[in-house]
Amino acid sequence: MEWEFTPQEVVKGEVGYGLPEFRHDLAEEVRRNVSTDTGVFTRTYHLIYDLCYALATSKDVDSHYAAYAYDPPTTEFLRELQPMMSANVEMLGAILQRQIMDRIAAGMPLESALAEVGEWHDRQVAEHLPVGR
Repeated sequence: MEWEFTPQEVVKGEVGYGLPEFRHDLAEEVRRNVSTDTGVFTRTYHLIYDLCYALATSKDVDSHYAAYAYDPPTTEFLRELQPMMSANVEMLGAILQRQIMDRIAAGMPLESALAEVGEWHDRQVAEHLPVGR
C-alpha cells in the first residue's frame, strides 16, 4: 500500500492513522488483487494480515511459516509475498509503536504497555473483521 504520510509521522502522532484504517486499506488491497470469491478473499486477507503482524512484532518468521507446514503451497505463497509486504509491515509496526508510546506517556511501565497493546490488538482484530465482497 502507499500512503500520503510516513510511518514516522504515525509514530510521532502527527497523523491519525490507526489499526482500523490499516486493516481497511489492507482489505481493499487484497480485494483488488484476489479472486472475487468471498472465501478466497477472507482466507487470503487473514494470511497476509497475520504475516504482516508477525513481521511487525518481530516474531520468528520461520516459526510463523512452520504453522503452515501442513500446506506447502500456503507457505510458499507467504514466502514469496514477504518481500512485497515491507511497507505494510513498517506501517503496522508504527501503529503498534504509537499505541505503546501512548501508554508509556500515561505512566505505564514498558512491559505492561507491551502486554496491554497486545491485548488491545487482539480485541481490535476480533471486533473489526474485514467484510467480504
